[in-house]
Amino acid sequence: MMISSSSSSSSSSCSYSYSSPPPSPLIPATILLLLCLPALFYLAPHILPPPPPPPISFPDELQDLSLFRRATTLESHQTNKPKSRLGSTNSKPKIAFMFLTNTDLHFSPLWERFFTANKSNRHLYTLYVHADPTVNPKIKIPGGVFSEDRFITTAKQTRRGTATLIAAARRLIATALLDNPNNQFFTLVSQYCIPLYSFSYFYETLFQTKTHQVAELRDLKYKSFVQIVSDDPYIWDRYNARGKNVMLPEVRFDQFRMGSQFFTLTRKHSVLVVSDRRLWKKFRLDCIKASSCYPEEHYFPTLLSMEDPNGCSGYTLTHVNWTDSVDGHPHTYYRPEVSKELIYELRRSNFSNGYMFARKFDPGCLEPLMNMADEVIFRD
Repeated sequence: MMISSSSSSSSSSCSYSYSSPPPSPLIPATILLLLCLPALFYLAPHILPPPPPPPISFPDELQDLSLFRRATTLESHQTNKPKSRLGSTNSKPKIAFMFLTNTDLHFSPLWERFFTANKSNRHLYTLYVHADPTVNPKIKIPGGVFSEDRFITTAKQTRRGTATLIAAARRLIATALLDNPNNQFFTLVSQYCIPLYSFSYFYETLFQTKTHQVAELRDLKYKSFVQIVSDDPYIWDRYNARGKNVMLPEVRFDQFRMGSQFFTLTRKHSVLVVSDRRLWKKFRLDCIKASSCYPEEHYFPTLLSMEDPNGCSGYTLTHVNWTDSVDGHPHTYYRPEVSKELIYELRRSNFSNGYMFARKFDPGCLEPLMNMADEVIFRD
């Protein structure tokens, strides 16, 4: 009986030891994961937020700093020269037009007409183009007044929602300061901007030539045309776009301003912009909230409001329609919308000066704009 029992027990034990193990729950999960991986790779870019853009590189920062120092040093030497030379008939004040672009200059034929319609104006302006060197295909050089030497060699890549747009504008300003001491106003426009008046009308408006003699212009105090807004409902979010209280102590909330990306600055304020280091170290920081990150719309209004509020008009000369903006972009005008009535409407302003330029226009608008250039746009 004992043997039988032992044998039975042994047999039972052996039978149990060699039974098949239950299937692991990890196996179907692994198979499912492998099947899902292609879908994850496809959907991830559409679900996850985009990676933050790379910061402005140290070599680029050093190159900019060198350019800005040369501009401010030259300006300090110029201001010490006798004013009699500045009032001579051979040194009429000029307007520096600065084009900021990352595509072809779609409206270059219209701007060409703007600058060359009156041959007597050719000594009253200078042109500078900051073209993103990384754009593919490469930006085409239109020729004419937009010759190759008007494209600045210090241009760098620009990215929306980053301080690279501030840096690009500062490079343009510094280049224009160095290039010609007679540049007295500095107007920033984009590849999607168009003129609303003739060059002569714009020049007369800035320099008040109907009231003052050209020889007297250098002694007059002019204002910059830059939008400065302090009561926008989104201003708190914009202020904290880099994180709460990150702008302190350089910029308190009550000092923070909003405004248009495009402006017309006096030479005095242009020097102030390229000589700034204090506010730049804050505005160059990356944002943690992309939906509130528009550094180029804050840096210039904040800096000039803090340093010389009485020297600014508080409004811009470039009309922008924000009534139906999409993803931070203003209304884009398309070919069917172009008419003489639109031009007259865009000129109207609630300020002491009407709008001189307007954006944002689709490249398809060029033909109808050229057709009405002489009879409407440049007929003041």
